[in-house]
Amino acid sequence: MNAVRVVVTRPERDARRWVRDLQQHGLQAEALPLIDIAALPDSQRLQQAWGEIDAYAALMFVSGNAVDCFFALKPTPVHADRAQEAADIVANDALAAATAPRFMAPGPGTVAALRHAGVPDALIDAPAADASQFDSEALWALVGRRDWQSRRVLIVRGQSARSGAPGRDWLARKLLAAGARVDFVAVYQRRAPVFTAAQLQRMETAAHDGSVWLFSSSEAVANLPARDWSQARAVATHPRIAEAARAAGWAVVAESRPALADIVASIESMQS
Repeated sequence: MNAVRVVVTRPERDARRWVRDLQQHGLQAEALPLIDIAALPDSQRLQQAWGEIDAYAALMFVSGNAVDCFFALKPTPVHADRAQEAADIVANDALAAATAPRFMAPGPGTVAALRHAGVPDALIDAPAADASQFDSEALWALVGRRDWQSRRVLIVRGQSARSGAPGRDWLARKLLAAGARVDFVAVYQRRAPVFTAAQLQRMETAAHDGSVWLFSSSEAVANLPARDWSQARAVATHPRIAEAARAAGWAVVAESRPALADIVASIESMQS
């Protein structure tokens, strides 16, 4: 049986990793990013957030891109490296560690980015590796029972170049309802790519040649050119994304837990 052709639609950096991992599982994967990520320039708001970082009970990062862009603009040497300070605190002072800011992540990709930035595991809150989903709801199930009254929380996120919209604010609304004081800082912009002629031709072919498209974002679905997708097949990593794909005309959409093994199994199950 021929290897399944998989079109990975994640932003370029993430797509490269997923292509490699899928190929190691015997799948014929290729990257066709449907979202471009562009870091926003340094801003007074971002520097203010860094300057007040000790005042926050928690920092929530919506994605690995949010982590990378936030830490890339860390002030130095005016302010100390808070992540390294946190590591020293955890290693040397358990009582002080209890008052250090928490770093919240919706899934393993964001956790990996936090670790790469130097944040110790002891300060990271994220859904368990075997959680059914990696999203705000799964994160809230973990942290929602804490006392958030009058606690300051910083949400580090991106924004859409098309609409300026920041994305879902579900977790922010939950925190506000729990009495928290929520601040926001945007550190990157999500853009629709300018597709090359070769990419447009690949989309046309993949719409009906049996390829399986891997969707991890509803915005990625929205960035597709208008065409007939009724013969195309997709795996979506969240029910909301699957709904967006079906609304765009995809007739065959499988939903998968957003972990590599589950995605591989879902893709392989779609082989003819």
